Amino acid sequence: MPLAVLLVGLTGSGKTTVAQVLTGHGYVRLSVDEEVHRLHGRYGVDYPEHTYFERERPAVEAIRERFTKELQAGVDVVLDHGLWRRTDRDAWRETAREAGGHPVIVYLPAGRDELLRRLAERNQREDANALTVTPEALDDFFARFDVPAEDEEVIVHTGDQDALLAALAAARHTQG
Repeated sequence: MPLAVLLVGLTGSGKTTVAQVLTGHGYVRLSVDEEVHRLHGRYGVDYPEHTYFERERPAVEAIRERFTKELQAGVDVVLDHGLWRRTDRDAWRETAREAGGHPVIVYLPAGRDELLRRLAERNQREDANALTVTPEALDDFFARFDVPAEDEEVIVHTGDQDALLAALAAARHTQG
């Protein structure tokens, strides 16, 4: 049964970095931000910021279709998307199960000060994974974020890639 790694964390928490590491271990990485960028260009530059969510919806559905197809083909997948709300995580877990995959939540906790530091660096870039985030927007993100609960089969990732890989291997062997 393929693993469906669902990355959970606020903007700047390190989801893309973790997803890229997992691609080196055979996972297919699916990124909603990159799909939106491919279709519409840069956030706040090529389209108004307030239209992001309407542009994101079809990208999420396209990624969900590919997510399903990869899992049905027996391929391990890592979803590079924030999944801030419990309801969103529940829906992606159900999609994974219906496609024959074993969903695992990987939570990347990060404090406000650390996120602001990372975002200040990232805000200088212009790639698909460099959405500009202000301190006020980050506060709004925290207000809308549901920290994963124990019943979500959560692996808390604190930066140790070897520990993460070991935890994913253990999840693979204990699935059922």
